[in-house]
Amino acid sequence: MSQSFDVIVIGAGPGGYIAAIRAAQLGFKVACIDAWKNAAGGPAPGGTCTNVGCIPSKALLQSSEHFEHATHHFAEHGISTGKLAIDVAQMVARKDAVVKQNNDGILYLFKKNKVSFFHGQGSFARAIEGGYEIQVAGETRQTLVGRHIIVATGSSPRALPGVPFDEDLVLSNTGALALQAVPARLALIGSGVIGLEMGSVWRRLGAEVTILEGLPTFLGAVDEQIAREAKKAFDKQGLKIELGVKVGEVKTVRKGRSASVVVNYTDAKGQAQSLQADKLIVSIGRVPHTEGLNAQAVGLQLDERGAVVVDAECRTNLPGVWAVGDVVRGPMLAHKAEEEGVAVAERIAGQHGHVDFNLIPWVIYTSPEIAWVGRTEQQLKAEGVAYRAGSFPFLANGRARALGDTTGMVKMLADATTDEILGVHIVGPMASELIAEAVVAMAFRASSEDIARICHAHPSLSESTKEAALAVDKRTLNF
Repeated sequence: MSQSFDVIVIGAGPGGYIAAIRAAQLGFKVACIDAWKNAAGGPAPGGTCTNVGCIPSKALLQSSEHFEHATHHFAEHGISTGKLAIDVAQMVARKDAVVKQNNDGILYLFKKNKVSFFHGQGSFARAIEGGYEIQVAGETRQTLVGRHIIVATGSSPRALPGVPFDEDLVLSNTGALALQAVPARLALIGSGVIGLEMGSVWRRLGAEVTILEGLPTFLGAVDEQIAREAKKAFDKQGLKIELGVKVGEVKTVRKGRSASVVVNYTDAKGQAQSLQADKLIVSIGRVPHTEGLNAQAVGLQLDERGAVVVDAECRTNLPGVWAVGDVVRGPMLAHKAEEEGVAVAERIAGQHGHVDFNLIPWVIYTSPEIAWVGRTEQQLKAEGVAYRAGSFPFLANGRARALGDTTGMVKMLADATTDEILGVHIVGPMASELIAEAVVAMAFRASSEDIARICHAHPSLSESTKEAALAVDKRTLNF
């Protein structure tokens, strides 16, 4: 006998588990299916974000930042540490514990909200009157019936053509988060979020890190001024970044117990180069994950990338079938997936869920952190929008001086006529937290003058946001 549900969610990543919980809050009978396994073979809901993405990478970044501070900055505070050592196995074990806390937390939330959880591969079986049959292939095979189906199967790392991930020498984000020793030489292909964050972790712990980027510009999606400031900081730290390269043959070399990877490439000047490393992390983007979904069984439309085709409200070509997160168009960000998951659950309930892509913040958790929301200067220029810009350096911020971290700035862009904030861009300490004020301000269509008139606590890093707003009108007070 099959079990029937109002809503079945396939995938328990940020988009899926949030959609399931919100649907349950709205009174629906909900099931969520997920195939992720922990080391013991048990359920590990949370998707890429929780298991091999956002959460574990931040745990390792925190550990490596502690080591960096102890190595290079404790002495100026009068703290003596003696000889330092890094226990990578313990660091990775802590990361795994943090991941498990999040896995267990999601399972608890399912129980609390009366969401039925099924551990296994979810796939379409057939369309039936009033809904769909969904197969769950786990320890046993089960059939569920749902009136509404939400596909939230996420994404997978993109491999280099002809160079599959072996998670030993050629690593995806999964292997990069599970290294048991610091590689002496680490190569990365791709200078996006994953490349920079993983490069930062292992550089802090002593690896010689080289990042090869095919594009001629660094962080092309970031405001150019902010990207330049970040690049200067990374160069100073010893993170070697080569732009405009063309990667050729990648081969693994094994001699006895030793092994390495050789990357042959052409540099920006057209010169042939060769880079040998102990490990290679490939971070050239991600692709929608629809393998095993059996989309063809019901005629679910996929595009040429394998993404589920949806409209502006996440509806697919099939009645009652929705899709959210990395498996559809738009930025592959956990918080974007969460917002879509909530919006779809509310639309199923007849409400008016809404996601504004222009108000989705972006963050790179390096040191300095990089965060932004809205449009960049280059975008405004290309669109012919008249604007005013104001910026304030953390060098002039009292809290940043006390922290000993004065790299970077806050930059605000506002409409030249209406003064409405069009974009905020930050590089520097705690940018990931500071950007929230900008998102709130833009959501309420605030002007730079609104931020300039709001009292900010002193001393705080957030004062730099106020000063950047004042700078739009050329009346900054502390610089």
